[in-house]
Amino acid sequence: MNFYSLNKQAPNVSFKDAVIKGIAPDRGLYFPEKIQALPKDFFDNIENYTNHEIAFLAIQQFVGEDIPEEALKEILADVLDFDFPIVEIENGVATLELFHGPTLAFKDVGARFMARCLGYFSTENTKDVTVLVATSGDTGGAVANGFLGVDGVKVVILYPSGKVSDIQEKQLTTLGKNIKALEVDGTFDDCQNMVKTAFLDEELIQNMQLTSANSINVARWLPQMFYFLFAYKEMKSKGKEIIFSVPSGNFGNICAGIMAQRLGMPCNHFIASTNVNDVVPRYMTTATYDPKASIATISNAMDVGDPSNFIRIRHLYKDNFEALTKNLSSYSFTDKETKEAMLKLYNDYTYVADPHGAVGYLGLKKYQETHPDTFGIFLETAHPVKFLDVVEDTIRENIDLPESIVKVMGKKKKAIKIAQYDELKDFLLGK
Repeated sequence: MNFYSLNKQAPNVSFKDAVIKGIAPDRGLYFPEKIQALPKDFFDNIENYTNHEIAFLAIQQFVGEDIPEEALKEILADVLDFDFPIVEIENGVATLELFHGPTLAFKDVGARFMARCLGYFSTENTKDVTVLVATSGDTGGAVANGFLGVDGVKVVILYPSGKVSDIQEKQLTTLGKNIKALEVDGTFDDCQNMVKTAFLDEELIQNMQLTSANSINVARWLPQMFYFLFAYKEMKSKGKEIIFSVPSGNFGNICAGIMAQRLGMPCNHFIASTNVNDVVPRYMTTATYDPKASIATISNAMDVGDPSNFIRIRHLYKDNFEALTKNLSSYSFTDKETKEAMLKLYNDYTYVADPHGAVGYLGLKKYQETHPDTFGIFLETAHPVKFLDVVEDTIRENIDLPESIVKVMGKKKKAIKIAQYDELKDFLLGK
């Protein structure tokens, strides 16, 4: 399987090269040359497959011959060693919990898969790879944990100062070893722009092998198909049309869900639920894509003013706005509405949701106002403890800290403060 740049001004590359490069030389995102749907018989009998078998069948065509079958199966077994439970909340509504991995966030799947792919490739390549990643919250911790101690890989994480939760900051600044954290005086978009600029910097390109672990990287993005397929497997027996509501920031997660649909997963609609960073909800109303500076909210992992992966979604629909609107709805919600949803979920159903999951719930309920016969699954993308102050203040109850969080909170933060791109460049070059 080869991948091409969506800007179409760069050579096609293999899966291995797409993973190592992260982004194409023309600054375009890589996209697979073809998407081969899985047989209908697979979905008719999906309950007879293990999650590891489902993941292998979903990802194999994209990996191709770059990782042999047995090695790929071993990687998947290592990555998918935790559960993805579905919790039914009310009639027609359930949540898919994606926070049972090592850093309590959905990004554990993609980060661990990418780390193990790069670890496999590093055995064939003597040149060290530097993973450069911007985070608005959970990506940093997931990447730091996934890549910790991987031979031949150095990790540099940029995060916006004061705009991630205390727990999120501890998870990405306390590991040491091959993980370095840079605290940026700015927003997530500033961090992301620095990363994109670095990929085009000729001096850096000549001196090091840079790649990204954001969802722009195909090895971070594509594995997120897995848990949509797992959810379909579990809920197939409901006999109703299944829809997914996905809390959306950089739009990699929901794009992966649509890719699962392209593989043949029966699902008629997706809902991109956002906070007040509403560039996509506005686009779905006006057909005009108008990015703007991000606004800080209590659902900080979605504080993105120019979501990178939305171009992949538009590409999947050949930029046909009418076709896109038939399969995707998008709504935005305020912090006040988010807190009200968190309180409702707790008071009415004794369910503790994090702010992102609450936004997903709101989007699902909004869609079901006009589509009441659907069975909706909203994604709970992070453990509520990662947003402890907001959650406890909202539901007026204390929640227990998992042991992994207790351990990390006692560690000392190590981060280098920067404000300009030149400071990032000097750091990467060791100046």
